[in-house]
Amino acid sequence: MFIQTEATPNPATLKFLPGRGVMPDGTLDIRDSRAAERSPLARRLFAIPGVTGVFYGSDFVTVTKSEGDWAHLKPAILGAIMEHFLSGEPLFEGEAEPAGEGADGEFFDPKDAATVETIKELLETRVRPAVAGDGGDITFKGFREGVVYLTMKGSCSGCPSSTATLKHGIQNLLRHFLPDVREVEAV
Repeated sequence: MFIQTEATPNPATLKFLPGRGVMPDGTLDIRDSRAAERSPLARRLFAIPGVTGVFYGSDFVTVTKSEGDWAHLKPAILGAIMEHFLSGEPLFEGEAEPAGEGADGEFFDPKDAATVETIKELLETRVRPAVAGDGGDITFKGFREGVVYLTMKGSCSGCPSSTATLKHGIQNLLRHFLPDVREVEAV
């Protein structure tokens, strides 16, 4: 089994591509070892000293570290990922896998439903594919008084360039297509 790695714009995260599907639907951001309990792979990764986050995408795993050098952490992470996929264990124990993060907790005024639908379509078709390429995800959280609220996950969470991505990339894109959008904020 050959696992590719890719740097991300966030120096605290590294993207691992095992060459097979990881999360069949949606994404999942696991921020601590307690949240990792149902996933054998996440448990293996959180057992490595310095690992503080695991993010599952469709065909990749992004790992976030708090300390340590990637040169020392990377072999242990590669070993944990390889061991998991070669073992044939499921990604999640139990009956069903946790749902990918979606519409739960969204907020917007019903009169803005058409604007919100366009925002979601632009995020889905133009923003999320690019962000997934960097090992992260951005999802819609809400829209109120011209402000779009987004949740940043994976390598995007805590990334030094995330503000630039939000303000200069996503905000300009949405304002171009939707004059009702004034600004974009991370939740």
